[in-house]
Amino acid sequence: MEELDRSRAFARDVKRIVVKVGTAVVTGKGGRLALGRLGALCEQLAELNSDGFEVILVSSGAVGLGRQRLRYRQLVNSSFADLQKPQTELDGKACAGVGQSSLMAYYETMFDQLDVTAAQLLVNDSSFRDKDFRKQLNETVKSMLDLRVIPIFNENDAISTRRAPYQDSSGIFWDNDSLAALLALELKADLLILLSDVEGLYTGPPSDPNSKLIHTFVKEKHQDEITFGDKSRLGRGGMTAKVKAAVNAAYAGIPVIITSGYSAENIDKVLRGLRVGTLFHQDARLWAPITDSNARDMAVAARESSRKLQALSSEDRKKILLDIADALEANETRIKAENELDVAAAQEAGLEESMVARLVMTPGKISSLAASVRKLAEMEDPIGRVLKKTEVADGLVLEKTSSPLGVLLIVFESRPDALVQIASLAIRSGNGLLLKGGKEARRSNAILHKVITDAIPETVGGKLIGLVTSREEIPDLLKLDDVIDLVIPRGSNKLVTQIKNTTKIPVLGHADGICHVYVDKACDTDMAKRIVSDAKLDYPAACNAMETLLVHKDLEQNAVLNELIFALQSNGVTLYGGPRASAILNIPEARSFNHEYCAKACTVEVVEDVYGAIDHIHRHGSAHTDCIVTEDHEVAELFLRQVDSAAVFHNASTRFSDGFRFGLGAEVGVSTGRIHARGPVGVEGLLTTRWIMRGKGQVVDGDNGIVYTHQDIPIQA
Repeated sequence: MEELDRSRAFARDVKRIVVKVGTAVVTGKGGRLALGRLGALCEQLAELNSDGFEVILVSSGAVGLGRQRLRYRQLVNSSFADLQKPQTELDGKACAGVGQSSLMAYYETMFDQLDVTAAQLLVNDSSFRDKDFRKQLNETVKSMLDLRVIPIFNENDAISTRRAPYQDSSGIFWDNDSLAALLALELKADLLILLSDVEGLYTGPPSDPNSKLIHTFVKEKHQDEITFGDKSRLGRGGMTAKVKAAVNAAYAGIPVIITSGYSAENIDKVLRGLRVGTLFHQDARLWAPITDSNARDMAVAARESSRKLQALSSEDRKKILLDIADALEANETRIKAENELDVAAAQEAGLEESMVARLVMTPGKISSLAASVRKLAEMEDPIGRVLKKTEVADGLVLEKTSSPLGVLLIVFESRPDALVQIASLAIRSGNGLLLKGGKEARRSNAILHKVITDAIPETVGGKLIGLVTSREEIPDLLKLDDVIDLVIPRGSNKLVTQIKNTTKIPVLGHADGICHVYVDKACDTDMAKRIVSDAKLDYPAACNAMETLLVHKDLEQNAVLNELIFALQSNGVTLYGGPRASAILNIPEARSFNHEYCAKACTVEVVEDVYGAIDHIHRHGSAHTDCIVTEDHEVAELFLRQVDSAAVFHNASTRFSDGFRFGLGAEVGVSTGRIHARGPVGVEGLLTTRWIMRGKGQVVDGDNGIVYTHQDIPIQA
């Protein structure tokens, strides 16, 4: 499960929030108030307050602000002789007393402008030892929150018994970070947000270019790996104090986010479940692996595992696929449960119907997937097949053999069943695999990945198939042209283009599925209605579904056009017309012919003849799959020869353009390019060739003393 899920796991139920803002956020250079940042913070809190959230603010900054004001007063009251003397350090408690009133005055002024009432509450460590105090604190805060008042807490540093300059970390709390954690627990908050001057917790000092942001803190993994930099430049805590407070609160049941207070929208992003800052949660170890790996480690591990896979016998590789098929069926209940959560989340988020349709694993889908995996297992072993055998010279034999490509990176859309197809094809072809699925299907992808990798024997290793859970990892992977051999993006033209422009790795592009059915004047009417209906309605969200219906102009006169339109409309298909069809049929005009609906909708246009249809397809199609329905075989052959698409059909639904239906077992996608593989890409599209030479001590020696025969040798079946 990706970090977005972890945030959403608690964000949907959040009501009471404790926000702690650090000194480095409150103040700017010279210790003056950072008015812009504070103003933006107050606006965020006021908006949350008006939206019904209960907001509690813990604010640092009083000491820094007081120090700035007292230094100025000291300067004004000093003579020139006084300024020549060594300056003594200002008393921190005096700074706290002066700064607190100034800080609170600003908050009151700002919140008044936003029509929000704020209240100041100063507390001491010793107060929390008193049971009656804690009871009264809860009652007072509850009353304030019921009245939509924002309580603003701070430690009463001016009369605190702690030693200056705040080296005392004993007691129930020891700084405002630990105070915020304590208040979150005491007041039963649903979420604690610690705002800092950096984006979150890093593996090292944020200024170190090698440091990386930790999105989810796992205590068992990170507590001994992190190197902290200097403490806060102004406050007394810094990141060490924040992490300690966050761990204490998180493991007591309060989710915590450490993020930057410099961004005006970070609090809102956290509540919307976006991947912001560092998350601390008591269940974090269940979401993130204890041992992590970067992009290169993942790719290298996949390559090493693929070599182990290739070293197995054909029967052992076959058994892995059969075990995966069995595991899918054995875990059907778990898979469906996770898929239902994805579908519910997608519907709740208001995703398009076509997107939700791609997510759903319909009844029988697991059995169908298991059947396709078994069919792959029963296919002839594709690895090491001799494709050509040549006698180069007497006793010197050369073989051209099939070989895995190496490591594949597949970025695919929201269909979770694609993960099973792609993984099984990778195993059958002996390739290592890195998968990045659509975020909408992350739960389904996670359980399917686990079921599949658990079925892979330890002699190969589950790292054969890596699941990339973050979009941020993709740019790093696309740089690894030395360990990743092919990228296959399954998605929009925009996605394919973006990946092609950012990598040196070969890309097998899958463009939009703008598929056409052309109904010729010589069609069989009943056949045409069956094909058109199936091409659009069998699975409207599929990339091989019909998106444009082209009809010969003569069919308007004999009512065949009307019959085709009725067949679609009576089944709930929304129709849009080209200029001619919209006028004839009185339907809305399509905004563009270059549109993939992925839904129960399509474009209709009337064309002059087969040449008009071919021209339309070449101008507006995506070179995926196009079909002609006609009984005129001469016209059909013309269409089949001239339409320049990956798959071209005569009297057959475009829905047949599929790896499983082609007998390929499954597919990693449909390639609309022209290099390496085209159309549905199955096992053969994931193979390359290598040369094996067997000799008897021959040497070149300037080609002296060797007679080249270059005779083809029959390949034994």
